[in-house]
Amino acid sequence: MAVSEAEQNEGMTEKTTSMPDWEKRFRAARVSLPDWAEDAPDRSLFVSNATGTYELYAWDRATGAQRQATDRPNGTTDGVLTPDGESVWWFSDTDGDEFGVWMRQPFGGGEDEPAAPGLEASYPAGLALGRDGTAVVGRSTNEDGSTVHVVRPGSEPVEIYRHRESAGVGGLSHDGTLIAIEHTEHGDAMHSALRVMRLDGSGVAELDDTEGGQVELGLNVLGFAPVDGDTRLLIGHQRRGRWEPMVWDVASGEQTELGIELPGDVSAEWYPDGSALLVSHSFEARSELWRYDFATRQLVEVPTPSGTVSGATARPDGSVEYLWSSAAEAPVVRSTSGRVVLDPPGMKAPGSVPVEDAWVEGPGGRVHALVQRPTTGEGPFPTVFEIHGGPTWHDSDAFAAGPAAWVDHGYAVVRVNYRGSTGYGREWTDALRHRVGLIELEDIAAVREWAVSSGLADPAKLVLAGGSWGGYLTLLGLGTQPDAWAVGLAAVPVADYVTAYHDEMEALKSMDRTLLGGTPEEVPERFEASSPLTYVDAVRAPVYISAGVNDPRCPIRQVENYVDRLAARGATHEVYRYDAGHGSLVVEERIKQVRLEIDFAARHLG
Repeated sequence: MAVSEAEQNEGMTEKTTSMPDWEKRFRAARVSLPDWAEDAPDRSLFVSNATGTYELYAWDRATGAQRQATDRPNGTTDGVLTPDGESVWWFSDTDGDEFGVWMRQPFGGGEDEPAAPGLEASYPAGLALGRDGTAVVGRSTNEDGSTVHVVRPGSEPVEIYRHRESAGVGGLSHDGTLIAIEHTEHGDAMHSALRVMRLDGSGVAELDDTEGGQVELGLNVLGFAPVDGDTRLLIGHQRRGRWEPMVWDVASGEQTELGIELPGDVSAEWYPDGSALLVSHSFEARSELWRYDFATRQLVEVPTPSGTVSGATARPDGSVEYLWSSAAEAPVVRSTSGRVVLDPPGMKAPGSVPVEDAWVEGPGGRVHALVQRPTTGEGPFPTVFEIHGGPTWHDSDAFAAGPAAWVDHGYAVVRVNYRGSTGYGREWTDALRHRVGLIELEDIAAVREWAVSSGLADPAKLVLAGGSWGGYLTLLGLGTQPDAWAVGLAAVPVADYVTAYHDEMEALKSMDRTLLGGTPEEVPERFEASSPLTYVDAVRAPVYISAGVNDPRCPIRQVENYVDRLAARGATHEVYRYDAGHGSLVVEERIKQVRLEIDFAARHLG
């Protein structure tokens, strides 16, 4: 018997009504900030989970038509439009392993085809597309290190750069004659230098702030001026102890520091006519937008609500579109014109509780933590220390379905921006070297003591949890601070640092050599001191581990080594393995993992 549309809607309403809020937050459709074609601004590309898996969507703003461009079991998020808006380039890997090739399809739909024929599969290392059909493709493999290739229509790819250390494509000039590359040939993967070349591989200019000083400083590419023949390159630098933008004329060598006096890290991108910059300022877990005008050298605030702007772009009409959220409110793509730019279909994500700021004196200075409390009951609460990955990242006042799920279940949640986190100046970010993992755990311990002494956290019900680098710190913390934690939840973690180094993707090997000062063979004592496997026999808390079997960042073999050691001594643990890479882009899989974590904690905390 056929089911009417009204009956279908009624069934969906009943299902939604009975669904807990924490699941709704994951299932509610989300969209990324739309990227738009430079020469066809009505054509855009965005990412959405509307089908239950994160995929790329092409959007014609003139007609309103939206089309799902990719459809793969494990999802797709890496894509870009050609400047004319005629084609979508997207990266095709295998089951989340991040190793693959660029594919191309017409904007309006059609068959996919290899976008750069002749280039074998690799890890991606940047991509720049020119107006004449030329592409500059960055690649990384364990065999070749980093390479950059120029791909012209109808011709074989031409290699113009190769080095063992990590490097990537930063940007292509508007007229397609110059390419900017970020590289770490000096061996410091935390601080890139810049090289500008012509597309035949000949050099134009070099900039390296790591040379000639005891303190090494990083540079990054923010984009060439959007004008033909303009040789100005917008870059980020750390010369004043934090990230801020500067204009470098690669033809004359002139460097113009803008002197933007904002307290936190500052990034920027060009307005489409090249007359101004859209400035993004990140400070103490919040962010805001400004416009910097070259003619007046004035900085004017672009009003946004308090919270986090996770992406922004200036449109040709002068308006600014931005993706905004806070811990209490779900993400939305807004415009300074006053409208919502892109409203995904279906149910909306329920809100959550706002974050509170905590500042705690730690061994390396004041540590910033974000705290969320349950809406009912009084402390002390069972408390989850949700540790962010990276390590060069930071938790912010932004919407996060995972922490909100714990709050719904009666837990307080504490997120710590430990030394190594971004957004608190260069010295804070660079403090990790050599005592990797142990430095971060000192800061987490200081915040843990504050949480207990303040009456927030129940000292008998403390959960250490995190994914990626946060999963690594979880396992390391369970072994080095065995009396402090009642339960550990580690997702896609580094568990055996030596094996992880030998199995991981090449760019992460470079980062590990920088952090620890060499390879496992060169500095074995540092790898041993920073490896969770070293302390596995001291672990007392029940441990839950989830891992993707195709993960190139925290490979499965080193996780199995750790699990085998737990099993050999009969330690309480559970392991969940799933068919994906470094996390999952499938909504139901993510919900399953959170449900398993919450259940594990509940069983072992009582």
